[in-house]
Amino acid sequence: MVQIEEVLTQSQLKKFVDYPNRLYKNVPAYVPGTFSDDLEDWSREKNPAFEFCDAKCWLAKRDGRIVGRIGAIINHRANEKWNNNRMRFTQVDFIDDPEVSSALFNTVENWAKSLGCDEVHGPLGFTDMDREGMLVEGFDRRSLFFTYYNHPYYIEHLNRLGYVKDVDWVETFITIDNKNEYNTRLSRLADIVMRKNKLHLAVAKSHRDFKPLIPPFFNLVNTCYAPLYGTTDLSEKQIKRYSRKFAPLLNPKLCAFVMNEQNEMIGAGVCAPSLANALKKSNGKFFPFGWFRMLKALYWNDTVDLLIVAVRPDYQGRGVNAVLMAKVIEGCKQMGIKYAETGPNLEDNSKVRSQWKEFPSEQHKRRRCYIKSLDCRHGGTIGRVNRTL
Repeated sequence: MVQIEEVLTQSQLKKFVDYPNRLYKNVPAYVPGTFSDDLEDWSREKNPAFEFCDAKCWLAKRDGRIVGRIGAIINHRANEKWNNNRMRFTQVDFIDDPEVSSALFNTVENWAKSLGCDEVHGPLGFTDMDREGMLVEGFDRRSLFFTYYNHPYYIEHLNRLGYVKDVDWVETFITIDNKNEYNTRLSRLADIVMRKNKLHLAVAKSHRDFKPLIPPFFNLVNTCYAPLYGTTDLSEKQIKRYSRKFAPLLNPKLCAFVMNEQNEMIGAGVCAPSLANALKKSNGKFFPFGWFRMLKALYWNDTVDLLIVAVRPDYQGRGVNAVLMAKVIEGCKQMGIKYAETGPNLEDNSKVRSQWKEFPSEQHKRRRCYIKSLDCRHGGTIGRVNRTL
């Protein structure tokens, strides 16, 4: 018998956040997120997304032992923007037992129907800056600290419960060959683009230099990411929160901010040394030794995570991406970085994916947003035709 327990206390929340560390304890590819950030996600006082979201999370137990977890979010701002009435499921994990997965998803669906939602989709976070997408390919490849990992059997469970594909993201592993002739051509092209369009790079030699660049950077992200699946503009409070979360992880050598003649930011490429090994060893926790491992990873590493690339729409197609790539590749060369890994990119985002065609690369992971229609009139659920195929 499976009991579903709503998370209402801090003690329960810590168990909710820690559950994946236990479920994937012996899985080499699993990488935890930062424990403190995952706790903060569910704090109404610390997460500004609660200004336009409602959310709950639950634990599944059997004989007093935790056997699964799931969260649910209704993002009113996203529903208004995209003209739908959906609930998101998030942070779902469970043992390979249909009774457990059914109990978890039934709980989310019942809450969705009680609020008048007609669809449930996910896994998605509060915003596009959070982890999203269930892994469907690449289970043997190491995860990133800002993406989900899940067991292969999740796919069978979701299909059995009536969830179908809504959209896919893909991830790419890139080998940075500093002897590649393309690097020389790219550097020359970047110089031509800069002169032709009267562009210049913002100088950031330290974390202190990042501070004035943060507001224009997130304004650029809001503009460029607006058409992408499920996105909403980040508020000023959210920008401050994500700045505190990600800014300490950045290295100025691995970031590029392109400014036009009016000193407006029109392009940005933000990367960070991989924290996967450091977080794996510390279970996502900073204490007692996690902070030291993360600090070491920021300066001695052979892999970089490509976090965000954005070019203002009126400058797209004018070679600005070459400027961003040339700057980051030079930084990789200086730091001895050999590999780069992209975060999830929508499978139909050919502009971003085509950037890596001149490098030895491999599409090594795929993740999926599932969706299910709710037949609220009869208290049941029905499948939905996949609109992306």
